[in-house]
Amino acid sequence: MYDDTPVERESMEFDVVIVGAGPAGLSAAIRLKQLEAERGQEISVVVVEKGSEVGAHILSGAVLDPRALDELLPDWREEDDCPIDTPVTSEQFLYLGPSGSIPLPNFGLPKMLKNHGCYVVSMGNVCRWLAEKAEAMGVEVYPMMAASRTVRSDDGTVQGVIVGEVGIGRDGRKKDTYEPGMELRGKYVLFAEGARGSLSKQLIAEFGLDKDVEPQKYGLGIKELWKVPDEKFKKGFVQHTFGWPLKNDTGGGSWMYHFGDNYVSVGFVTHLNYKNPYLSPYEEFQRFKTHPEVRQYLEGGERVAYGARAITEGGFQSVPKLTFPGGALIGCSAGFVNVPRIKGNHNAMKTGMMAAEAAFEAVQAGREGDELLEYQDRYNNSWVREELRLVRNAKPLWSKFGTILGAIALSGFDIWTNVLTRGFSFFGVMKHGKTDAECTEPASKHKPIEYPKPDGVLTFDRLTNVSYSFTNHEEDQPLHLRLKDETIPLKLELPVYAGPSQRYCPAGVYEYVEDGGKTRFQINAQNCVHCKTCDIKDPAQNIVWHTPEGGGGPNYPNM
Repeated sequence: MYDDTPVERESMEFDVVIVGAGPAGLSAAIRLKQLEAERGQEISVVVVEKGSEVGAHILSGAVLDPRALDELLPDWREEDDCPIDTPVTSEQFLYLGPSGSIPLPNFGLPKMLKNHGCYVVSMGNVCRWLAEKAEAMGVEVYPMMAASRTVRSDDGTVQGVIVGEVGIGRDGRKKDTYEPGMELRGKYVLFAEGARGSLSKQLIAEFGLDKDVEPQKYGLGIKELWKVPDEKFKKGFVQHTFGWPLKNDTGGGSWMYHFGDNYVSVGFVTHLNYKNPYLSPYEEFQRFKTHPEVRQYLEGGERVAYGARAITEGGFQSVPKLTFPGGALIGCSAGFVNVPRIKGNHNAMKTGMMAAEAAFEAVQAGREGDELLEYQDRYNNSWVREELRLVRNAKPLWSKFGTILGAIALSGFDIWTNVLTRGFSFFGVMKHGKTDAECTEPASKHKPIEYPKPDGVLTFDRLTNVSYSFTNHEEDQPLHLRLKDETIPLKLELPVYAGPSQRYCPAGVYEYVEDGGKTRFQINAQNCVHCKTCDIKDPAQNIVWHTPEGGGGPNYPNM
């Protein structure tokens, strides 16, 4: 039971409030201040971030297409402190079998799917650098400030967010250390929370922003950062694979990027529309690392960090309406990842810039609290939308026909057709149909999967790896992973679906434990790395992810 007694809060007024210090939110903040300087008209901007610092919750591959950054900061290559310093020098695309591989010819790929001109980066460090830029321009950036609720007018218009509420105990009562937080009010509020953002999810549902689009689809990206010896390191090398260890009917693939000072970013994405509830994305990732094409680079190295994050995969047909009274969705709060390119940061940055331009013009015109329809218009005429339109059928073809026929043959043909004809497809615009939760089938239709035990050198158990995410939560706070119905795990999830939460979670948050001869469902919320998979994949949609106290969660270095 939670104490909802009204409290008085201080409030601060801004022209624009931005929730989330990722690439979209920080690009929006910088663009607003650029317009201030260009037009000579002041605008006040604040960015709030739930992580302990900017970048603490940023997890991405990542190969960065600099297209948006070139527009935002054209001189970035000349800056000594810029962390974007590893251009792609070579790339490899492989289809894996259990012990061998088939290379896919790079010359056969459309130009948009090649990585020439892109950079291997730590997006966490890129965001730290962007935050410094924003602060130098006058943006107020506040980490450890979780936006837990929206502030509304009587007619429902979004007027701001509540941040920094701390000191509520596990029992829901206010402790002696309770602080009510603060209302940050803005003429417009931009939500840049990333995939499956907690407030964005509520706003999409409340305002029906997704009523005319396909369900959003997701993948779970699991990543380790390794430090490897000189003889294993190939700076600027990019490798992508699909195939083994996943079966043909399960979508997903891997990345491996060499960058910086002997760092190797290695990760695995499992599409969350998989059917078999016995499948464990984490264990599939660990198996993947044992393949000769992967282990040859990691053996003799040391894993230095671990993390996981959901990725939006719905693409063109799943982008919701972007605006509502008082605010807008930017970046992966709306979902702009290009699945075949395995890239989304450039699109996130550009949408933040477009929303900033619309908000600046509205504020200078004396408007507030209405819809930034100019942002929607900008998106509709942007290269972001065009890029997503050209690959719109890649994900549904993969889901419908499997990896070999769908992802390789048909998707390749369809993308080439779209590129050559500037948007024509024999498939039109395909539908996704079901949500990822609805794709999960009863356990009776599948066999359990036997995964090998970790060796502690190349492969690791989940809890050991979670310690390398440097995750921390205040233990005496309400669980941020809440059940709508506490009977569902034992009544439905375990008997029908064999308890998939204990396998789809990459952090060991969910367990079925024997206690006094009875089985009970246990939530280890302190392990949570904020990936949001449970909120997405739970078959009954019974688990709801809420924002914990600010500063809680992972503390990713160089991720």
